Amino acid sequence: MSATPEPPARELATDVLVVGAGLGGLAAALTAARFGHHVVLAEATDWPGGLLTAQALPLADGHRIELDPVSPGYRDLRERIRDFYRRNYPLRPEPYADPLLDPGLSTTGHLSHEPRAALAVVQELLTPHLAAGRITLLLSHRPVAAHPDGDRVAAVTLEGPDAKRLTVSASYVVDATDLGELLELAGVEHITGAESREETGEPHAAAVADPLDQQPVSWVFALDHRPGEDHTVDRPAGYDRWSAAFSWDTAEPGSGSLRSVPLFLHEPDDVPPWAAPPNDRWHQRRALARSRYLPGTFDSDITLVDWQQTAYSGLPLVGLGEGARVRAEREAREQALSFLHWMQTRAPRHDGGHGYPELRLRPDVTGTADGFAKSPRIRESRRIRAEFTVREHHLTAAARTGAPGAQTFTDSVGTLRSRITLQPGTGGGDGLDLECLPFQLPLGALLPVRVENLLPAGQNVGATHISAPALGGHCGQWSIGEAVGALVSYCLEHRLPPRAVRASERRLASFQGRLSDSLGIALDWPDELRTGPVNSAGVLYATL
Repeated sequence: MSATPEPPARELATDVLVVGAGLGGLAAALTAARFGHHVVLAEATDWPGGLLTAQALPLADGHRIELDPVSPGYRDLRERIRDFYRRNYPLRPEPYADPLLDPGLSTTGHLSHEPRAALAVVQELLTPHLAAGRITLLLSHRPVAAHPDGDRVAAVTLEGPDAKRLTVSASYVVDATDLGELLELAGVEHITGAESREETGEPHAAAVADPLDQQPVSWVFALDHRPGEDHTVDRPAGYDRWSAAFSWDTAEPGSGSLRSVPLFLHEPDDVPPWAAPPNDRWHQRRALARSRYLPGTFDSDITLVDWQQTAYSGLPLVGLGEGARVRAEREAREQALSFLHWMQTRAPRHDGGHGYPELRLRPDVTGTADGFAKSPRIRESRRIRAEFTVREHHLTAAARTGAPGAQTFTDSVGTLRSRITLQPGTGGGDGLDLECLPFQLPLGALLPVRVENLLPAGQNVGATHISAPALGGHCGQWSIGEAVGALVSYCLEHRLPPRAVRASERRLASFQGRLSDSLGIALDWPDELRTGPVNSAGVLYATL
């Protein structure tokens, strides 16, 4: 019997195709639409928003984000999340009036929230553009093929939830996927894993390059706490493989030394509403702090588990084929579920004894059947070979000793404040945590060396295994996407390829003027902040 032929793909044409509706893709689509261009925005899951929604990872910016010259678009996103809680939740008077409201009151970042709250805000941002027909949103659509034409990508074929295919042709294509999938599909020059010290000149680079040395992947899940109840999950089939390594110990970045961080330091209800959250596991990524709300509103806090114990480093997601990627994601989920079972049955309790059977999965929080995020939290992507590559020694305080700040870039398209944080990955090692000085985002890192009309809008920019984490957090992804959306808009209007903008001082100045004048984006740091301290992403080890 002959195989059933695939049905012909439907076709669609647009100005800009953005594949991946994470923070970078969302910002790129919104910015291009703001300037009047038609955008097709495709997302593999049914929740746009990426880290904030489908991956269930709340904002994790340090407290200085409130004072730094961050993108007005990113600041608006943050304020909309706060306003969503003020409009829809019965907050106590004090948090309601707090201009820096933190609904989750976590120890990681200063604006922790539920994935569904972020989803509502993302939908709110998209709605006027959807109504105007400037953005076409395709949910549950993943890229399966790209169609290069010389040094351009003419179109991308997407597969929807019904297995039907749609081929979208566009003047510009933006790869905002978590793994840089279009780079592979379209044959765009890229790199994976760890570069060598000889190649990059970075002090902490590996002696020998290893394309399979990649950061771990995690599958986040949501919990609440129900004393007196038993919500123990079934013992996973592969539990014995993982359980021997489980404990409350946390490895310190760089040194690998261990310290114990338990689930609770004391009874959760013993923390007064006005008190700072204790430095334990439960409060690390707490998304809803019931003490913030009127008495009787909630029976429990809600926390999101994204801890070292759930960071899977068995197989890389990129470089060993589709089968290995599927296996890695399956094993990452099994490791996380095994850790939950360990917490419920074997973990040392803060009040004596073992096991917290009262921990309950919350499927409603993640929008899934089992309480796990819709997609895994991915820390490393394929990265373009770019006109300019951001490296460790451009950013870190240690490498810039004696200099008046981080490396300056005349082609700046934004500013960022972050750290370089790597967890022990598929290549082993102790991880890394390096302080960065406040730095600029260079346009050259967004331009592939050859392809003219495909641009990155996520962790797939021109960076290294070492430096990429500094650009890949929530604010970094948004800032990259916003710059890319503005760039494709500028190029469409002026009929220029992106690299021509960077190659001409006049055109570069004109484009930078659009960023600063139309979008309010700061291109440099004030002198008083240029060498200021960088706040860690959190008091516990390495989340971004």
